[in-house]
Amino acid sequence: MGLQHKSVLITGGSSGIGLELSHQLIARKNKVIICGRSLKKLQEAKAKLPELYIIQCDLSDVSQCDQLISQVKKEHPDLNILINNAAIVHRESFLGSMDSCKKAELELQVNLLAPLRLTEGLWSMLQSNSDPSIINVTTGLIYAPRADYPFYNATKSALHSFTQVLRRQTVGSGVKVIEVMFPAVDTPWHQGRPPKIAISPQQAVNEMLGGLEKGKDEIRVGGVNLLYLASRIAPQFAINKVNSL
Repeated sequence: MGLQHKSVLITGGSSGIGLELSHQLIARKNKVIICGRSLKKLQEAKAKLPELYIIQCDLSDVSQCDQLISQVKKEHPDLNILINNAAIVHRESFLGSMDSCKKAELELQVNLLAPLRLTEGLWSMLQSNSDPSIINVTTGLIYAPRADYPFYNATKSALHSFTQVLRRQTVGSGVKVIEVMFPAVDTPWHQGRPPKIAISPQQAVNEMLGGLEKGKDEIRVGGVNLLYLASRIAPQFAINKVNSL
């Protein structure tokens, strides 16, 4: 997969992996559009990377997702790569909160349904452009869930399954359907307390781009491949290991 002179939309692109990915793709002469809920963070990202195109969008809101799709179609008709990177997480006990189901609904909207909506809404335009791809970002936790992420594990596992199905359903369409599974990465996601095994955003993105250039459909970054193997050989050991970190 070539990674130059493309038009790329990255959800959740204003910080962490998304911002690092924007930086590296711009350095490779790509046009990069990012969206995010916080206008302040988007503006801060653009101050760091003036070449960025920014669009404010709360992906949990169906109408804002539709507006994002319409704006991208109007302003960036050359789009040929969609990267569904945005995600949120609640760290808590499911039965220890009075509004757990509301939080679950929010994560479902952002982590699962927004990627589906963007895929459906942008599919025809992507397919009409050269060398198109949809890249869904998931996590090694699809193989061994963390107990303090009651909804995140489930939403990403669902996105993993959907990605596999979409890839099979669209064989011959010309659109590549790719999944990137990240390990723990030292980003604001961890609220200043990243686990010791966390890798840097630079390493994470370098490995992702390397996998894309090799034409892989599933890219397991960092220790995710070991977790995948452990989950197949000794699933309970894998779950215990993840939850001990």
